[in-house]
Formats: sequence, C-alpha cells, structure tokens
Amino acid sequence: MGRRQTDSDLHRFTLFLIAAISCCMAYYSFSVSLKGNSDTIFVGSSESWRGNEEEREGDGCCGGVEHLELWGDAMKWGSDFKLNSSEECCRACKEMCEGDNGPCLCDSWVFCGNKQDCGSRFGECWLKKQKDALDPDWRDSGDKVIWTSGLVFGKGEGIIKLKTEHGIVNVKLFPDCAPHSVYFILELLSLQHCAGCQFYRAESRGNSWDLQGNHIEHAPYGPPYALIQGTVDAYGTVFKDIPQEACPTIRRGSIAWVGSGPDFFISLANHHEWKKAYTVFGQVLPEDMEIVEKISQLPTIPDVWSNVKVAVLERPVPLRFIRMRKSP
Repeated sequence: MGRRQTDSDLHRFTLFLIAAISCCMAYYSFSVSLKGNSDTIFVGSSESWRGNEEEREGDGCCGGVEHLELWGDAMKWGSDFKLNSSEECCRACKEMCEGDNGPCLCDSWVFCGNKQDCGSRFGECWLKKQKDALDPDWRDSGDKVIWTSGLVFGKGEGIIKLKTEHGIVNVKLFPDCAPHSVYFILELLSLQHCAGCQFYRAESRGNSWDLQGNHIEHAPYGPPYALIQGTVDAYGTVFKDIPQEACPTIRRGSIAWVGSGPDFFISLANHHEWKKAYTVFGQVLPEDMEIVEKISQLPTIPDVWSNVKVAVLERPVPLRFIRMRKSP
C-alpha cells in the first residue's frame, strides 16, 4: 500500500518495498506504506501464519503514562499499599473488576516508581475510581511529577463512538496497552468540532479475505488491502507524535496508527502478514463492522502512492470521536 501524497509533504516520501519469499509459497506479499507524520513505513512478510487465539488485543498489557498524576476517590491508599512496579499496580487495579460482566471498582491507578525522586513514597500504589473514566481528573503532569498513572476499562467500559454520515461505530479503547494513544483520543472527545478529521482512503476485502477477515488460501495480500484510512489532524490543533506502544497482530476491527499518527486505519481483515508493526489503540465492536464495510465500498479513484496502487475516496468521509451518552 501507499502513503498519501500532498503538496506539502511530497519531498518526504521514501519507498520501502521489501519482498519476502516463503519456502512453502510461490507468491509475494507487499505490505502497507501509509502516510503519517513519521517517515517510518512498516513492511510485512509473505510467510504463512497460523493464528493463536490466545494472542488478542489487550491481553498481557498493563501500562501507564509517566510524569502524570490522576486524582480520584481512593479505593486503596498507597501509603498502606506498596508494590515493586507500575505494572503490578496496574494489575492490582484490574483485579478489582468484578468478574467478566461486572463494573470495575478501580478504573485508575497511580504509582511512584523512582526511588530517588519518590523517597519514602517509593512503591506507593494508589487505586482509584474516577467520577467519569472518559474524562479522568488530571491532577498534574510534567517532568517534575513523580507519579505514573494509568486507566483500566473493564468489559463494557471505555467504549466511545466514531461518528460518520454512514453510521456510528462503537470503539473499545485499550488504555492499558496504548495509554498515550487513548489519552489523546479522550482529548478529542472534548472538541465541539473536528474539522479536517476524515476518512480519505477505502479498500475492500476483495477476493483475498472472507467475511470473517480470514485470508483465503493462495490469494494475494492485496491490493485491495482491506482497510479504511483516515486522519484526526483537526484544523486549528497542534498534534504531538504518539510514541510507539503495544503492537499486537492486526485483526479485523483493529484501529491502529500509521506511524506515530495522526493518520490511522481500521482493518477489515486479519493481517498476520503485517506482523506486529502498528500501535493498536482500539477495536471496533463486531456488530458495527458492517458500517466500516459500507465505507470500504464507497466510490474511489485509483491512485499510486510510492509505486503502490491505492484507492482514494471520491469524496472524503468526515469523522468525529464522541462519547456515549451517560445513563440517566
């Protein structure tokens, strides 16, 4: 796939095209090169892959943001609860979720992990409950803040909406795997408008992936590449590059950054051939994938970005992240 070209950044485009030949396969697979703020282009392989159901988005992650202190009602006081790492503190918060369907008694945590800076507070793990987890109470941030903080969303929690003229897509966020990414998305929820935020590229599953997003044996890996691509580079805002975070296998419904953002894509297929190259910060709920499929079928214009054939929407689709309405 290709990187979107604009007049302002044509000089930055570099082609990274690598063909890998599998010993048991006779065809090539070319990966994605996608436009973003970073010049990094990740390239997948054509090796055959057998899925492991135990490897899912969100499994095994427990991270937060350094130099950030979240406020909130204390469920467990850090002065009486000390642990060895921020990951242990995060997992202690997760353990306070009541089963698979119950609410989480803890949805945020704060840890002091720098022995020199924390002094007697070293190891303190504060487990907290936000009044509104989608609008967390930021106490302080900056290099002088000694705390590391994170959010935890239980099952059915941390769901926001991606609004388009073709329907609303519900998205589950992954703050434990991509905390910096999720904090940025939460900031977008406060915007009254997101002018400039849009989907500009749409490519269907074609004849390469089935309805469940599984690759069809002996079919090419594109084009088309089974994704819709857009940007959240809102006019009038300054975007700060997102650091690379957890990069699990891209699956049907995965929402991931192109490089360090602000461009992103939603995958219509399980792209095991891309390996683990993209920061995944959310997942479209399965029942809403039909809307993503609808957008992928909109009229497009063929184009070539960095020698890669792509499909650009004839008319970009405006988008906006919004929060779910609070229950009365």
